[in-house]
Amino acid sequence: MLTLPLRLQPGDDVRAAVVAALLASGHQAGFVLQGIGSLSAAQLRYAGQPQPTALRGDLEILTLAGSIAADGAHLHMSVSDPHGQVLGGHVAPGCVVRTTAELLLALLPDHRFSREHDPRTGYPELRIG
Repeated sequence: MLTLPLRLQPGDDVRAAVVAALLASGHQAGFVLQGIGSLSAAQLRYAGQPQPTALRGDLEILTLAGSIAADGAHLHMSVSDPHGQVLGGHVAPGCVVRTTAELLLALLPDHRFSREHDPRTGYPELRIG
């Protein structure tokens, strides 16, 4: 396992930036071990819900973790609003960095991850190779 610290810039989309960092590293499998930072917008899909919920305003990333493949990522995040209310769920496109996001990626050079539709769950699930 190799580690890659990553700092995202204002305006970056968290999900897209994580996949781009994996591709730029030349690896095909990885995990976000943890992330912190701030967002101006978040798109979180809550458990059992078909669509993400849009959150706007100053948000703090409390936790961020998940798997990364060249064809996508499966990330979960918890955020707090200015009043300390905490919400969390599946990270959808549209989680936009406000000031910074600091992440630690684990790169797995001996593995290849991909996403394949699983008819049992209805979602693209992790395939480990």
